Amino acid sequence: MDIRSELHSAPLFPNLELLANQIVEGFISGIHKSPFHGFSAEFAEHKIYNPGESTKHIDWKLFAKTDRLYTKRYEDETNLRCHMILDNSASMYYPQVKNLSLHNLNKIGFGVLAIAALMQILKKQRDAVGLSIFSDSYNFHASEKSSERHFQMLYSKLNEVRQNKSNSETTKTYTYLHQIAEKVHRRSLIILFSDMFQTEKEEAQLFDALRHLKYNKHAVVLFHLLDYKRELSFEFENVPKRFVDVETGAHIDLYADTVKRAYNQKVLQYQDDLKLQCARYGIKYMGVDVQSSFAKVLNTFMIEQQRFA
Repeated sequence: MDIRSELHSAPLFPNLELLANQIVEGFISGIHKSPFHGFSAEFAEHKIYNPGESTKHIDWKLFAKTDRLYTKRYEDETNLRCHMILDNSASMYYPQVKNLSLHNLNKIGFGVLAIAALMQILKKQRDAVGLSIFSDSYNFHASEKSSERHFQMLYSKLNEVRQNKSNSETTKTYTYLHQIAEKVHRRSLIILFSDMFQTEKEEAQLFDALRHLKYNKHAVVLFHLLDYKRELSFEFENVPKRFVDVETGAHIDLYADTVKRAYNQKVLQYQDDLKLQCARYGIKYMGVDVQSSFAKVLNTFMIEQQRFA
């Protein structure tokens, strides 16, 4: 069910960390009645007070300004362990984008920037972050740490991903999700960025791998990345076109309108199946259009980290 056109690699962001920080600051400043608005320094040093916690670390001056309770964070405090997973398979490089930018992204560009932005939040909170990347092999794994050196290493790795397009022909996503689940030993918030494209015969194995991620009391969030206009609605000019599956090389020549309705129904059914399986296993599912803003990703993360804490 993975219909693709040809892809080409292209240069991306000159300073990934700086751009990620701008995304986070823009998101925070844009939240109406945000408890963080105007308190960027405090944001790095505070966390929301949860009922039942000790009141001795509540910042009463900040309460007077925001009318909300926050407790002070300390340099050696790590309340959250978060493990990011990035699908780097060939299909993630769709759509073809010659000049990638913040407002012109393919799926891998969106995934890289979203992870970098979440890392900025976690870095300010002094929380621990790990990263796994897979394509046709389990390319990279780094366990959760909170040091500055570790964050810089992860940014460097993300830069490598966006600069070097994957040449994978087939990706057994479920195989690597099982391997990642075995490597994340301590209870963590696991966040997966993937287009989740598999053959129909592999869907059951993929769902089982998602369930495996939940072991050891992990919390799991799946950001299902798609280009909604092309991959969901199949909006192409109704002229003869060749559609190529970049992972298998299979192709088909057709008029888009002849398969548009059937294709759309098939993809929507797959989305519904994913949502159902995620709900069954207690996984947070979020469909994300890579041509939209990062607000859905950041909002979901802010909510889920509070639930996980």
